[in-house]
Amino acid sequence: MTKEQAKEVLKRVSAWPPERQQELAEIALEIEAAMQRREYNATAEELLALDEAERSGIADEKDVEAAFRTFRGA
Repeated sequence: MTKEQAKEVLKRVSAWPPERQQELAEIALEIEAAMQRREYNATAEELLALDEAERSGIADEKDVEAAFRTFRGA
């Protein structure tokens, strides 16, 4: 998304239903906080995928720990 596209979308946000505006605000704050701490927080879906990969044998404990190190920014 370009800066101009972002500006255009943000102009329309005030016409959105309040609950969708709130959702956007929460997402934006989460992104901003993540950028400030430079730490990645895995989503619930990503954590489930890691668990499944470990259970299925696709990833071993070492692989899963490496993924978590990435999430922690270590």
